[in-house]
This record gives sequence, C-alpha cells and structure tokens, in this order.
Amino acid sequence: MRKQKHLILSTAIILGLSGVFASTTSANTDLDRIQAERDTIQSEIAKQNEQLTDLEKEIQQINEQIERVEQAIKDNEKMIKDTEEAIAVAESEIAELEEEIAILEEQIEARFDLLKDRAVSYHQNNSNSSFLEVVFGSTSFSNFIERVVAMTKIAEADNAIIEQLEEDQAKIEEARAEVATKLGELEDKQVELEGMKHHIIEQQEQNEALKAEVEEKVELAEAERDGLTAQDSELAARAADIEARQNQVVDRSDSVSLTSASNTTADTSSNTNSQSAVSTGNGNIQIAMDAGRKYIGNSVYVFGGGRSASDIANGRFDCSGFVAWAMRQAGYQVPASTDGLRFAGQQIAAGDRQPGDLVFFNTYKTDGHVGIYLGNNKFIGSQSSTGVAIADMSSGYWKNTFSGRVVRVH
Repeated sequence: MRKQKHLILSTAIILGLSGVFASTTSANTDLDRIQAERDTIQSEIAKQNEQLTDLEKEIQQINEQIERVEQAIKDNEKMIKDTEEAIAVAESEIAELEEEIAILEEQIEARFDLLKDRAVSYHQNNSNSSFLEVVFGSTSFSNFIERVVAMTKIAEADNAIIEQLEEDQAKIEEARAEVATKLGELEDKQVELEGMKHHIIEQQEQNEALKAEVEEKVELAEAERDGLTAQDSELAARAADIEARQNQVVDRSDSVSLTSASNTTADTSSNTNSQSAVSTGNGNIQIAMDAGRKYIGNSVYVFGGGRSASDIANGRFDCSGFVAWAMRQAGYQVPASTDGLRFAGQQIAAGDRQPGDLVFFNTYKTDGHVGIYLGNNKFIGSQSSTGVAIADMSSGYWKNTFSGRVVRVH
C-alpha cells in the first residue's frame, strides 16, 4: 500500500515537473527568438550609429563648403556693387560728354549764323559786286588801298570764325568717339553684371540645397535609429516579462543573459567625386587636366578668382582663372579671361575635340564659360554652383549650352 502511494506520489511529481519543464522550454524558445531579433536590431542600430558618425564628418565637410560659398557670395556681391558703381560713373561721364557736345553744337550754330549774316550784309553793301569789282571800282590809288585793307580785314575775321568752327567740329567728333568707346565699355560691364547676378543666384541655390541635404540626411538617419531603438526596447520588455513569468512558475532564479551574441561589421563603400574620364592626353597637358582634381568638393566660384596666391591656396576661382591656373601648372601661358581664351590657340571642330582642349559654353553670354575637356564628354572647370568640378556635357544643361567652340593650346 505504501508502495502504491509512493508510486502515485512519484507519478504526480513527475507529471508536475514535466509541466514545469515544458513551460520553461517554451519560454526559453521565446527568449531565444526574441534575443535573435534583438541581435539583428542591435546590429542595425550599430550600423546606423556608424552611418551617423560618417554623416557627422560629411556634415562638417558640407558646412565648411557652405562657409566657403557664403564668403564667395559676399565677395561676389561686392564685385557686383563695384561694377554697378562703375556703370553709374560711366553713365555720368557719357552724360557730361553729351552735354559738352550739345554746347559745342550751339556754338557752331551761332557762328554759322554770324557768317551767314556777315555774308548777307557784305552782299547788300556792295550791291551784288564781287571782290574784284569792289577793289577795281576804286576812284584813286589811296581808295584802292583802303578797299583792299577793308576786304582783307573782313576776310581775316571770317577766317577766324571758320577756324573756330572747324576746331569745335573736331572737338565734337572727338567727344562722340569717346562716347562711343564708353558706351561699348558700359555695354560690356552690363553684360558682365547680368552674368554675375546669374552666377550668384546659382550659388545661393547651391547653398540652400546643401543645407537641405544635411537636414534631410540627419533626420532620416536619426528617425531610423530611433525606430530601431524603440523596437529593441519593446523586445527587451517582452523578454523581461517572460523571465518574470518563468520565475513565478519555477522556484529558482535563472539568469538569462541578453547580451549581444554577434558583432556585425558594417560594410561601407567609399563614394568619391572623381569621374572616370578617358584621357588620351600625354605629357604636360595631362598635368593641366589633373591639376584641379584636388579642389573638387572644397572650392568656390568667385568673380575674378584664381589670380592671386591667396585665392589659389583657398580654392577660389572663376572659370577662366581656373583654366589659366591649370594650364600654367603644365607650362602653358594663356589669358585669364574667356574672351582671351577664345582665340588663345588653334580653333578645332567640335567633333574633333581631344583631352586637354578648351571647351566653351553660352551661359550669360556667347562663350561665357570655359573648361578643360577630359574626354568621354566630361570636362573640368570652376562652375558657379559647385566650384571646381567635373561635369558631363553629353546631356542636360552643359549639352544645351555648349557653343561648339573648341580651342587647342597644347
């Protein structure tokens, strides 16, 4: 009987323990699954943290570029102001010249009227007689001398007026030529001014785009990291709940380690700004083609830039200043203006362009922008919106504005 009771009791204990063990096994399975999910999420959080670290470096570089562009905008705005002042001075000088011309024309008209009056008076007083008739109509030798002297004085007075008229006329022609020159200079300044305004708008737009890019990247990265952190916290809470229930079922304390089992290294691929361009150039011209690559991503477009050691050290170029600098690195001396570069070498058909040739674009004026052709429809230049950069002329803006002018200086 005691054996039977003992058997029943043992069976009950075994059955009870089996239930406990089954419950514990199920809980452990849930914990393992939750831990696996947490490991995956924590790996993703680690990746996001790495991306945020990389992003902080990128943001620092972008902010440095924003500062460079903002300084360039200030300098360019000063150049615009100086140009506007120069235009105002030129317009004032032209107005003064035109006023001077008007006064001279009035003087010429007055002298001309005087000569007409003298001619009419002479004609009336001498009864339609010619000079010879007046002279030879004298009644005596003394009368003859008097008439000759009188006629000479009249002629001399008329000649003085005529000479003054001629001098005034010459002054007018000179003033008009000066006006024409100043008007030409004024027109050039106004064209350049429009170009400057066009460039500065592009620079301002670039800065706004850079700032927006930074904000968007930060927001996306932080939102994704925060979302993953929230998921991890929820899984941790579920794991804690399961452990609490386990402790209630089994009178023992199991310490469940929820430490991360694997460390996943994020595979990052470096993104470079360099373009793969076919370069068949050799010798010195290759130096010119490669010289500006160090400025990609850390330079700005500044009107008149690239002509001083300070500008070059700080990556401050306009398009022609950059081309002239790059060519000097290869031993080629070329003008530092787009107008000068247009005829600095041999004119080449657009279809025959080769790496190292200069290519021109109709931006704010005909051939208003220039760069160095790299091959494969790529060129390097100081662009107003990016500073020194490699651009594609096979489509979009640069294809549409390519003027067809190609100049070879090598």
